[in-house]
Amino acid sequence: MSISKVTIINDPIYGFITIPNGIIFDLIQHKYFQRLRRISQMGLSYLVYPGAHHTRFQHAIGCLGVMQKALKVLVNKGVIISAEEQEGVLIAILLHDIGHGPFSHAMEHSIVEGVSHEHISTLFMEELNIEFNGSLTLAIDIFKGTYKRSFLNQLVSGQLDMDRTDYLKRDSFYTGMAEGNINTERIVAMLNVKDDQLVVEEKGVYTVEKFLVARRLMYWQVYLHKTGIVAEQLITRVLKRAKELSANGEELPSSTALSFFLKNKIDHKTIKQSLDNFSQLDDYDIISGMKEWCSHPDFVLSELSKCVINRDLLKVKIKKKPFNTQKINKHTEALMERRKLTAHEASYFVFTGVISNQGYNYSKGGINILLSNGKIVDVVKASDQLSLKSLTKEVVKNYLCYPKARN
Repeated sequence: MSISKVTIINDPIYGFITIPNGIIFDLIQHKYFQRLRRISQMGLSYLVYPGAHHTRFQHAIGCLGVMQKALKVLVNKGVIISAEEQEGVLIAILLHDIGHGPFSHAMEHSIVEGVSHEHISTLFMEELNIEFNGSLTLAIDIFKGTYKRSFLNQLVSGQLDMDRTDYLKRDSFYTGMAEGNINTERIVAMLNVKDDQLVVEEKGVYTVEKFLVARRLMYWQVYLHKTGIVAEQLITRVLKRAKELSANGEELPSSTALSFFLKNKIDHKTIKQSLDNFSQLDDYDIISGMKEWCSHPDFVLSELSKCVINRDLLKVKIKKKPFNTQKINKHTEALMERRKLTAHEASYFVFTGVISNQGYNYSKGGINILLSNGKIVDVVKASDQLSLKSLTKEVVKNYLCYPKARN
């Protein structure tokens, strides 16, 4: 009798996570997946929360561990899930973030034009499917939501998916924000399936309430923290300026991978052909590029780079109403006068934007509660917590960024 070997990863959140030999292990070993070790889970949030240096690799492994527990719970409750479906949903959750680039959201608005990380994840999965002789076909269908059994997609991408249950708990742990510490174990234990839809048993309703409130608090206190917003906007502008200078024939010191993206237009039409280049790009390319650019003669590029590298960020103000044009122009003109910049150059340092937070979104498929009488109702109706309904409303705020007077 042969015993199949397994690999055990010691995760600081959940303890031991078991990786069975086979396609899951091989995918983790693949260079596309190993790249996630060099991609920060929370971008530049470590400028606000010094502990937030965890990676997308850690998050993906954590999601795999949570999904393994969820499948075990569902099977024990009599939900029939074939071995192929179990493998498919495990692969889907493992690879759900494989398309993230360095400082992902900053990249999506600068050197890669309007291509979401979800789209790039799909492209990576399709590429891996060729390499693994079609073994990822079911996983891709589950990931895209085209597989017949909806609950499998809901476990990967829904209002209460294994992605969110991991990142909230993990990000809470590494930032030290206790408000985001959800009870992942109980959420998973309360899961069930009815009519191929993912549901939460009625006795888990309070745990779901805590999950939704925690998510809202984490967005305001961590993901949408004003310093984090400024940092992400600055790195977006660094990359935009670098791309602008490259388009004008400037040869910027950068890695081969970064240089490719600075010199070429990468959008929906060209991203597939650029996938191998993308797979070589990580946080270190961007950070080392900015370190070099700190001494570049172009004022905009060097000053923006120094702002990020030295954590000497712009000032930021946030309020509910949009900022009036007169106030924006005042800061712009003052900077143009002080630094002898054009209006275009000054726009890299003075800008406004919008942030929004919606704790619970009906339109993306709700969280269904399975009542003891067999009926299914939305969590807002099942809850006696009046404040839960307010989480469905989108809260929008405006921000204004501008240099400190000495800059």
